[in-house]
Amino acid sequence: MKEMNIAYLSSAYLAPVEYYTKLLAYDKVFVEQYDHYIKQTYRNRCTIAGPSGELALSIPTVKPDTLKCPMKDIRISDHGNWRHLHWNAIESAYNNTPFFEYYKDDFRPFYEKKYEFLIDFNEELCRMVCELIDIHPTIERTSEYKMEFARGESDLREVIHPKKDFREVDTEFVPQPYYQVFESKLGFLPNLSIIDLLFNMGPESLLVLDSCLVKSPNRVDH
Repeated sequence: MKEMNIAYLSSAYLAPVEYYTKLLAYDKVFVEQYDHYIKQTYRNRCTIAGPSGELALSIPTVKPDTLKCPMKDIRISDHGNWRHLHWNAIESAYNNTPFFEYYKDDFRPFYEKKYEFLIDFNEELCRMVCELIDIHPTIERTSEYKMEFARGESDLREVIHPKKDFREVDTEFVPQPYYQVFESKLGFLPNLSIIDLLFNMGPESLLVLDSCLVKSPNRVDH
């Protein structure tokens, strides 16, 4: 019987391509809900490609009562009309991509319905994206905050991070270029939000994700 490969990831808002390669590569993924919430991470922000370059979209959160608030208790703020702004930014960035029209009705409801907790919003978005890409990861939330990991378990909770260079911290991920609508102007922008891949490549997104995976010796292929 082969050993299960298990990854631990943080919760993420429309996570980057790198994150989704983990959902494809690992037998099981635990999403951490007991970590202390940290701003300026993918927990509440994603990066898309606008006409003039990379654009970060951040979900405002309600300031917690305590300094060290677990992710599961972080509430979404209605501040600044962010849902409307995010959807407008996504629409103007991807309106001319081959698959935006095809998928937009799947995404729009997330910017019309109010979610109370960030982790619920992230989780439902992630599940929908997985369905659209046709990947079927086994995802569970953690039941406690683990500090020690067994053989076959990978702690990637702080690896996938907007302020870290994936080339240095993640040897299992090598981004492969794919069609991007602004590529002639901006060049290829690697590791953007998964929606960049999905709206540009549609059903081929799965092939691109698979091609970004370095087949490492400790990873058993499916």
